[in-house]
Amino acid sequence: MNLSLNGINLLPAFLVGLAGSVHCAGMCGGIVGALSAPPRPAFPVPVRTVTAPDAVHVASYNAGRIASYAAAGALAGGVAGGAASLAGLPVLQAGAYVIANLMLVALGLYLMDAWHGLALLERSGQALWRRIAPLLRRVGPAATPGRMFAAGLLWGWLPCGMVYSVLVTAMLSGSALGGAIVMLAFGLGTLPMLAAIGLAGVRLRSLFGLRQVRVACGLLILGFGLLGLWRAAGGLPASWVDVLCLAPGAEA
Repeated sequence: MNLSLNGINLLPAFLVGLAGSVHCAGMCGGIVGALSAPPRPAFPVPVRTVTAPDAVHVASYNAGRIASYAAAGALAGGVAGGAASLAGLPVLQAGAYVIANLMLVALGLYLMDAWHGLALLERSGQALWRRIAPLLRRVGPAATPGRMFAAGLLWGWLPCGMVYSVLVTAMLSGSALGGAIVMLAFGLGTLPMLAAIGLAGVRLRSLFGLRQVRVACGLLILGFGLLGLWRAAGGLPASWVDVLCLAPGAEA
């Protein structure tokens, strides 16, 4: 089961990261902001200006986070690719595409606060996170780019329903490299939001936490999932619509 990896097929993963990152802003934006900025002076300052150290710290943190996503994608794609080579059944490929688009539907409803099934997945990952969290505390105050990168590497494994939903798509790539590329596209989609939060702080975080923003982004992702399900069911011919949905690609 191979997802044809070109710009068109990777666009949905990027857009899901872009729209879904409002979830990051609401759920862990405060921690992201605290981790992403270098230490500030104790006395109040009237205006927070973005400095070169700010940019370096934010870039280092996000590079580590996205690297973790790519590693998880490589693991998912590699494992799924090995299983597919043993099975080789077209029905598994078709079923995987349906599951991937159902995950997008679930993510859209989650962002809209209409259904919280993905929260069950997040809770299921807490056992892994309990092992990783002490390492994050050991990193301590991230005062250097290296420590910021390490913090991002660890934070990328935080249990997150949004990440899990895209990992299903990474599995469709059928290879470690393909899975890594899918998750890299997703991670780059989350970059504008989380980089802005790290630099702008509370004001921007509160803006992206608005219900109207979450609903709009949730509707967008929900649309991707429904369109993909329609396409996978044969209701839409292969055409430009593949730009906006997950659909079977060419076999590798």
